[in-house]
Amino acid sequence: MNARLALLSTVVPGVTESEVFRLALQHAVGELGALGGTVHLRGPMSALRLVSTAGLPPALTGPWEILDQEGPLAPARALHQGSGVWVPLESAGLAGPAGRPDPAGLPAEAAEVTKVAEVSEAADVGWPGTGLVAVPVFSGDRSIGALTLLMGDGGEPTPEQWDFLRAVIAWTEERLPQAPPPSGPSQTELSGERLRQALKQVSVGSWDWNVQTGDLIWDDAALELYGTRPEDFTGKIENWMRIVHPDDLAPTLAAAQQAIRDHGVYEAEYRVRKLDGTWGWTQARGRATYDERGEAHRMIGVGWDSNEPRTARDALSRALRHMSDGFLAVDDDWRITFANLEAERTLGFSEEELFGRILWDLPYARLVPGLESRCRRAAAEEKPAGFDVDIPDDGRRYHLRLVPGPDGRTLYFTDVTEKRRLAEEHRAAERAASERAARIAELTTALAKATTSQDVVDAVARRVLPPFAATGLVVQVREGDRLCNVGSVGYPDDFLDLLGSREGMRPNPLWDAILAGTPLFLSSPQEFASRYPGRADLPGHAGKQAWAFLPLTASGHTFGVCVVAFDRPRRLTDEERTLLTTICALVAQALERARLYDAEHGRSRELQRSLLPRGLPDLPACTAAARYLPAGQGMDVGGDWYDIIPLSGGQVALVVGDVMGHGLPEAATMGRLRTAVHTLADLELPPDEIMSHLNDIVGGMGEESYVTCLYALYDSTTRVCSIARAGHPPPALVSPDGTVHFPELAADPPLGAAEPPFETVELTVPEGSLLVLYTDGLVESAKREIDEGMAELARLLSTAHADGAATGADLERLCDTLTDGLLPADHQAADDAAFLVARLHALTGDRIASWPLPEDPKAAGQARRHVREQLSAWGLDGLTPTTELLASELVGNVVRHAKGPVRLRLLHGAELICEVFDGSLTMPRIRRATETDEGGRGLQLVTALSQRWGTRYTTTGKCIWTEQTLADPDGRREPSPDPLDLAFLDAGDFDGDLDALPFGDQGL
Repeated sequence: MNARLALLSTVVPGVTESEVFRLALQHAVGELGALGGTVHLRGPMSALRLVSTAGLPPALTGPWEILDQEGPLAPARALHQGSGVWVPLESAGLAGPAGRPDPAGLPAEAAEVTKVAEVSEAADVGWPGTGLVAVPVFSGDRSIGALTLLMGDGGEPTPEQWDFLRAVIAWTEERLPQAPPPSGPSQTELSGERLRQALKQVSVGSWDWNVQTGDLIWDDAALELYGTRPEDFTGKIENWMRIVHPDDLAPTLAAAQQAIRDHGVYEAEYRVRKLDGTWGWTQARGRATYDERGEAHRMIGVGWDSNEPRTARDALSRALRHMSDGFLAVDDDWRITFANLEAERTLGFSEEELFGRILWDLPYARLVPGLESRCRRAAAEEKPAGFDVDIPDDGRRYHLRLVPGPDGRTLYFTDVTEKRRLAEEHRAAERAASERAARIAELTTALAKATTSQDVVDAVARRVLPPFAATGLVVQVREGDRLCNVGSVGYPDDFLDLLGSREGMRPNPLWDAILAGTPLFLSSPQEFASRYPGRADLPGHAGKQAWAFLPLTASGHTFGVCVVAFDRPRRLTDEERTLLTTICALVAQALERARLYDAEHGRSRELQRSLLPRGLPDLPACTAAARYLPAGQGMDVGGDWYDIIPLSGGQVALVVGDVMGHGLPEAATMGRLRTAVHTLADLELPPDEIMSHLNDIVGGMGEESYVTCLYALYDSTTRVCSIARAGHPPPALVSPDGTVHFPELAADPPLGAAEPPFETVELTVPEGSLLVLYTDGLVESAKREIDEGMAELARLLSTAHADGAATGADLERLCDTLTDGLLPADHQAADDAAFLVARLHALTGDRIASWPLPEDPKAAGQARRHVREQLSAWGLDGLTPTTELLASELVGNVVRHAKGPVRLRLLHGAELICEVFDGSLTMPRIRRATETDEGGRGLQLVTALSQRWGTRYTTTGKCIWTEQTLADPDGRREPSPDPLDLAFLDAGDFDGDLDALPFGDQGL
């Protein structure tokens, strides 16, 4: 210890401050066994500047370059207390980024040495050792800095070591006043005029320092002079402290404080650190301003480079002559007065050849269109201007900077071709990265919205292929031992067929990626063929030359593969591979959800299709066509339906309904209601009664069902259409002249919410009229009100009528027209749509025959006579015997069991229909007769003779009807049964009515 102090005492006075600090640190570190040390000096405001280090790397000392004098760190604490400080490392917050201790609860002082816990601004860097020891450095009675050591395993200094530190500090305090002041390079003294002329040729920076707040303002020239990038400038005095040489900091600050105290001029010359790490001499000159209390407020001044030993003009000329940028000086007439070596090389002339020539006469200047006008315009504004110019001949780009001056203009030009190219490539890369990130974000959103597997494939094709410049996509899923194609982009169909026929062959990259569960990247056809020689022909068939085989894994199960392909050989970077792998994980999750939806949706659609009519019946009363269009992708099945139900007597029921909502419950409700409508229609109930029964059914379902329905009953014998509706849009009726109107129907509430009775409206419909029934999904959407949709429907129907729509094929085309005109082109409607188009036909009077009959046994004979005569007139003699028996049985039953009035009617349509009307509401029923019963077999006879039979209520009673086919499937008339055979099947029966026996006009 004494040896080190003796060694320090041999240092002669007059060494620089940095040397004093270096020697003090080296001996302190060596004697105490420390890992390293620092010296900080006071700066303006409350800043401490790091001026010397020993043994510590920049990673540790960098955050300690400027410290707060009032802060909790060891150097500041030593200054504040005026004594040595010991800070154990585990409580100093310097152990690493694990956490920042609370500065509260500092331990009390222990004699001269105080132990403290503190929060470090350098806590992001791990500090080794056991603790910090800091001692203050004084100049007279004022502390000017602190020496800090980072202790190793020795821990807190011993009393002897504390004594050594105090001795080292005393030696430092003794040598500092003896250090020489900073002095710049010697140079010739300049007169005021020569100085002003010299300063015109150098860069002079201005500065403005707020003495009270520490705010600092530098102009662009000052930033360049003091080696500071604009993005690194914080606008605080600490910026200046960081760039001043440690030896020059104290005297420079002292000069500033002296000028402030004496209200004089501040002048100083000191070294500053340049951007390249070297030190250069600068001069500064300024003066302070004071507030009304006489306290210094601001100091404003200028600084300039003073690094050269000759005059500024000579130094500038030499620098300009050899600078890497081209430099020209021209007078007010644009004559060249100076050119450096780079300008001579670029323009192709020597300085002697260039001197005195007008700039615009040079060939190089004439190559750039508009160069002269731009330069003249900039000179006229008397402001510096800079712009890029392109040289057409060699494709080079230069940045030209024009600076006007009192004696002319100076022009700097720099070759920025490579710089601009690199900048453009950098911008392009940034744009590509930004676009890629945006597309990935869009992909995440699109996958979140994707409902079906095709949605997932489309999202990947739109969002993944473009950012990676990929041209092909194949997505396949594993089904047992085979791979099934989910979707593809950029591949011909024949290749997909080939892939499907050979995908079971192994080894192949698809199965390898799935079985291994890891991505496989092949960058060229040669690499593909080398790895899979048995499938080397596939790249040629596919037209691709690089691939990324990405396994699809969700919930720990690999179920498929996504293949991204490229048209040219390409080796993906590690970043691209990682990104594709991440993307594929998102795709796998979305595809797994979509496959579940596809399966469920397929079953739902199949159920719905099974509940709708598989085909429309071919009826003489109407020619019809229909459409059902489900909602767009992402929607569950709906409950819209339509139906045509053939009834007796030339009648037909047309039905359309809508169970509101989407899902399997709605589809099931639709199926139940359609079955109920069929059952009720077969009972030949009037429309209002059918609606009442449906209302009860819906109300009894115990569900929140909302059902609308329209039921239309058309009678081709009377051309009357009876319509009842419950909450449903009215039908469209197109008259033969093309007029379209919507009948005014009562707006009854939906089924389940209505209170019967329902109103029925009867319309007389001209022959050939068009009746259109539809659900609201056809005419209403989020973008269109229902009134607008109905108006558009009317327009389309009127236009179609002008084009003609009579046959079934015409009606099919009309359905296509309505679909194209009223529904979205992409079929992405939000609601289902169903509609039924029916061309109504009337049964002409020559095909209808009707007779009143008396209420006595003679009525049967009259009925047979009317049948024989009418069938003979219609050319249906082959059906006469059978029809006579049917008419006799029906009339006989009416005369015996019912009441009048009695009427017989024959209808000659696609079938022969025999109807008997009476005034009774009692319906006949088939019963089993025993062998001894004399009656009860009449209806069995009717069943045997007719194709079908039935009864229906009328406004005055009932009607019993039978139906017979006119021809067999081969077009031949069916043979008539033998009347005697049929008569004696139930001889003496016919409910006891002898006159009903078919043996003559008057019976037996």
